[in-house]
Amino acid sequence: MSEVTISRRSVLAGSALLLASTALPTIGWAQTPKKGGRLVVAADSEPRNLNPAIVASNGVFFISSKIVEPLAEASFDGKDGLDPRLATSWEGAADGLSVTFKLREGVKWHDGKPFTSADVAFSALQIWKPLQNLGRTVFKDLEVVDTPDEATAVFKFARPTPFQLIRNALPALTSVVPKHIYETGKIEENPANNAPIGTGPFKFAEHKSGAYYRLERNGDYWGKDQPYLDEIIYQVLPDRTSAASALEAEEIHLAAFSAVPLADLDRISKVPGLRVITKGYDALTYQLVVEINHRRKELADLKVRQAIAHAIDKDFVVKTVFLGYAATATGPVPKNDPQFYTADVPTYTFDVAKANALLDEAGYSRGDDGKRFSLKLLPAPYFNETKQFGDYLRQALAAIGIEAQLVNNDSAAHIKAVYTDHAFDLAVGPPVFRGDPAISTTILVQSGIPDGVPFSNQGGYKNDELDALIATASETLDPAARTELYKEFQKKVAADLPLINVAEWSFISVVRDTVGNVANNPRWAVSNWADTWLEG
Repeated sequence: MSEVTISRRSVLAGSALLLASTALPTIGWAQTPKKGGRLVVAADSEPRNLNPAIVASNGVFFISSKIVEPLAEASFDGKDGLDPRLATSWEGAADGLSVTFKLREGVKWHDGKPFTSADVAFSALQIWKPLQNLGRTVFKDLEVVDTPDEATAVFKFARPTPFQLIRNALPALTSVVPKHIYETGKIEENPANNAPIGTGPFKFAEHKSGAYYRLERNGDYWGKDQPYLDEIIYQVLPDRTSAASALEAEEIHLAAFSAVPLADLDRISKVPGLRVITKGYDALTYQLVVEINHRRKELADLKVRQAIAHAIDKDFVVKTVFLGYAATATGPVPKNDPQFYTADVPTYTFDVAKANALLDEAGYSRGDDGKRFSLKLLPAPYFNETKQFGDYLRQALAAIGIEAQLVNNDSAAHIKAVYTDHAFDLAVGPPVFRGDPAISTTILVQSGIPDGVPFSNQGGYKNDELDALIATASETLDPAARTELYKEFQKKVAADLPLINVAEWSFISVVRDTVGNVANNPRWAVSNWADTWLEG
């Protein structure tokens, strides 16, 4: 296959796939979609595994969601906030022991083989439950998947499992892969993990390391007349400042996931032909948290944790680190969640005097040098904002007599230090809230998590009462009762501070006005883009 050269000349002027210039009018939502064209997108990383059934993360979804599809996708208007994808309907039994999925018929894998219920059963039992980073929790009690016919899959659970949880998990945790590709050999080592075969609107075409990924139109896609685009190119631009330059030079059409630095947004919003869009991430809320190693004697003291919470000026963090593109947090569920959030939790106002008083009460007085004790602080390296907050937190702790030694690692070293070796006192983490506290949120405070599980409670925190509440909620079938339990969960976390929630934020897209159907679902950046189109 010939190599793709990504440049303004080849992308915006050079082939039969001519794209529009900035002289064209702004695209309106009601305009008729056009067919054809090559969409060029900034990508700031190259995932080591492109199989979203194994690695349910936004970095993987950003590329693979166009290739590999879930049973359902998030929706602004659909029933229960969902739109069908590979499943056309889903129904939970009253006893919580089964969920029945009716599957879309006439769907083909990219290699031409038919999609059937056997693929769903295989994906669920052989990948989501034992291997997936998030599915291991959500599908832990999945016992068997019956397939009475090729268009029906019946999930059967060993213990009552809330239908509300399974429904909320469908967009992020149910990517289906082909059984015939994965049933031989070790799943984790399958070549398809880096050249995915799916049912989606686009096929994986090629990847040139350090340069680009190329996806091409799936002519046999089940969606009528979709996709509209001929190709999607992900141009690898690891330096975020280069994304803004590439947009202004008309070398790319889209920079998602805040690839354009927040400091550049005001200026770039005034550039003709560009739009700054905050929608399309509504179901992808990131949380800025201070992770705490409770093995450290000082940090096992609630008064010390309360002092640290009072030393953090959340408003300043939102205004200065996030330039206003964030909100202050009250606890482990973000304010923008309509199902579970409650504001009725203990809060910690910014109060340096109170923080100092609490540390004095805890018996940690200042020495002659003004210091009470020292801590090792590890900011996560994934975002500029987490690193900037690490610098701020060091200064905030100094104001209350705690010396923080900053340790900046790359991604692999950070994960090993925090989640395997526990070689930290405080860490700055950016967990994602995925629409349900049982999905990647309770794991942050629940005890008994094995060493080495990323983005989980590796601080040694244990609270029997909180663990019991989490366990009860995991088997509570009534949605209203389950919601109330998670409101109590928020109160307990805010009161005992196993970690400190500081802020919550989403992302920004900057897109050329020649791109249509942008941000039209709550997970748009990680959805399939079957209806995205280009004027030209």
